[in-house]
Amino acid sequence: MKKNLSFKIILYTVIYTLAANSYALSAENGVYLIAAIFLALSVNLIGGFFSVSTIKARLRTSMHGAVILIVFQASAALSVVYQAIAGIFYIRADDWKGFIFSALYCIAFDALLFWNGIICVYLASYRLGLKTRVLGILCGFIPIMNIIMLNRIIKTVFEEARAETKRESLRAETVAKQLCDTKYPILLVHGVFFRDRKLLNYWGRIPKELKINGAKIYYGNHQSAASVADSAKELYDRIEKIVNSTGCGKLNVIAHSKGGLDCRYAMRYLGADKYIASLTTVNTPHRGCEFAEYLLEELPPDIVSALERFYNRTSKRLGDPSPDFLAAVKDLTAGACIPRDKEMALPEGVYCRSIGSVLLKASGGGFPMNFSYVLVKHFNGDNDGLVSEDSFKWGEDYTLLKNENGEGISHCDIIDLARKDIDGFDVRDFYVSLVGDLKARGL
Repeated sequence: MKKNLSFKIILYTVIYTLAANSYALSAENGVYLIAAIFLALSVNLIGGFFSVSTIKARLRTSMHGAVILIVFQASAALSVVYQAIAGIFYIRADDWKGFIFSALYCIAFDALLFWNGIICVYLASYRLGLKTRVLGILCGFIPIMNIIMLNRIIKTVFEEARAETKRESLRAETVAKQLCDTKYPILLVHGVFFRDRKLLNYWGRIPKELKINGAKIYYGNHQSAASVADSAKELYDRIEKIVNSTGCGKLNVIAHSKGGLDCRYAMRYLGADKYIASLTTVNTPHRGCEFAEYLLEELPPDIVSALERFYNRTSKRLGDPSPDFLAAVKDLTAGACIPRDKEMALPEGVYCRSIGSVLLKASGGGFPMNFSYVLVKHFNGDNDGLVSEDSFKWGEDYTLLKNENGEGISHCDIIDLARKDIDGFDVRDFYVSLVGDLKARGL
């Protein structure tokens, strides 16, 4: 495959360089111009779409962009040499107009190639991430740095393609086993300040992976911000509706962040435990966040009120019937969580377990958790960027994820919110094993 791809890149580079530097011929005969445009469009349209063995249009598109960018670099370098040599003859002939038009003609062709490639990788690659995209834009105007960043972008896309194609080949073996075909369906419960939306799934690529492996998935569909008691009531109604309408009997609940507190409250005080076979809390602040307490105490009341008004007003426009920003934040403080945690004993007949993850350094969190990580560490020690390690543990079983070979796993990484590939940890495989364990337990 590598040899085949290298040959294609060399072939495309030769073709495109000839097309981009054919001004002299095109100026004499329009047929050459048509031929140049045809060749240029062919490379731009076909390029690297067939350079990776995958059925995913997204991967094909990102690899196409990466191949196109390699061709752009090589073609641009050769074109500079050609234009420099051709320029000598134009200047000797006192044909400055021809020299300028030849250069502009070449720049137009290469610009088409560059923008085609960069748009493809920016739109289709998951692994690039926001940070690399922003740096790519900023460095685009800085000589040398723009070449370094372009090579970094290309390398990242190639690594992503290799990892994803390897996953596809391995997946064929696991999908046949239907590891996630549990007795009871899965209910995914989001955390605070988010909603369940189809276009931007809170759980990233996880639900699709679980479904491929046999899982039946439902969502909490509760408001983005409310008190624990109010969110619990919404979830109770949602759970009851799913169970009664499907006849499934019970649900396996996987809840992230505040969602875990909401579910525990629904079981303890509302009787939701009769509908729940298992509850897995993921990075849930069972004993609260001192950082949240600090913010409420230190921020001026006027700013807190302004934030509350802005969030509640915006959330209503986005579909929340009665959002309550301040109630949600207050219920995440250590002062609220610790007493509530002591009151809410483990329910009988429900398998309860917890998952937690920590960052190993601030840079692993991405914005804004690279900033909050430092503050939370100051108050509570090791954390995921929002919640401290000592707040995660709950239930019969507890798993702490560190990913020692990388930068750690953040509060958002653990639910694949940013669709980020993490070296040493595949979040999709982790959830497949998590749900697979429920199947093995007969749940």
